[in-house]
Amino acid sequence: MKNLNNLTVVIVTFKTPEKVILDCLNSIDPKVKIIIIENSNNFIHEKLILSNFHNVKIRCSGENLGYGNGNNFALKLIDTDYALILNPDVICEKNFFNNVVEVVEKAEDFTIIGCQYLNDKVFMPAGYFEKRKNNQFKEDFKNNKIDILHKVDWVTGCSMLINLKKFENKEIFDKKIFLYFEEVDLCKSISKKGENIFTSQKLKIHHLGFQSSIEDKDEQNINLDNLREWHWMWSSFYFYKKNYNYFYASYQMIGKFIKSLIKVSFYFVTFQKNKKDKYLYRFLGLYNSFLNRPSNFRKKD
Repeated sequence: MKNLNNLTVVIVTFKTPEKVILDCLNSIDPKVKIIIIENSNNFIHEKLILSNFHNVKIRCSGENLGYGNGNNFALKLIDTDYALILNPDVICEKNFFNNVVEVVEKAEDFTIIGCQYLNDKVFMPAGYFEKRKNNQFKEDFKNNKIDILHKVDWVTGCSMLINLKKFENKEIFDKKIFLYFEEVDLCKSISKKGENIFTSQKLKIHHLGFQSSIEDKDEQNINLDNLREWHWMWSSFYFYKKNYNYFYASYQMIGKFIKSLIKVSFYFVTFQKNKKDKYLYRFLGLYNSFLNRPSNFRKKD
């Protein structure tokens, strides 16, 4: 990539608060093309954004496609060789886009380059699938002992640079997954092919976390939490089943299955409804994944 003209930023939203999406857009170089995919049939901030950001295009998917399918939808609409996938609750560091071209040129033959968090050594932005190697990476990362551009097995999906030339088509995420593990599953398939995934210290972002679709009402927040619990468990089992086998997935998740069932019973008899619901939805997500049912649970209106 010789300049930023061959890059498109992809942002998938779902009823994202105005300040969150504006902070994200204001952190993006105005020379870079941006496409926003609103995962519903109405993007309420459209007029405001189009009047203030002339590098932005907006499309509504008409339904909540989730993270992976929302990005698939967007990638089919762009014509650049590179895409930067951003969560709407991400703010790019001020030198981010000045560094993108340099990082791409240095990485050469890459499929994905993941970004790192500003002032955060707790949440890992990347890692390895092999446990011992991953533990060593965690220690090295926290002690600043990794390379500026470091080869890894997986990166987090809130901000990652995709080399679309490496893909036969632009439906790169597994459309069966609605939420969670989409990027890890994608990285697993890339690692299996022997292609290169990097994490870069030159590409820094601030990630607010769970701010991309926040409702004002407490009841709506609870519904969102329940949806997250359901899909975290469903996608966990599905990832292990797809990339290893059903028995390995069962071995990995049976403890969480039993724990959820016990906690549902305990919180039910102690009249702690919110905690009971949390583990109920964990149990139901995992139960449906055990039975090979699709990830079709959605937030109640």
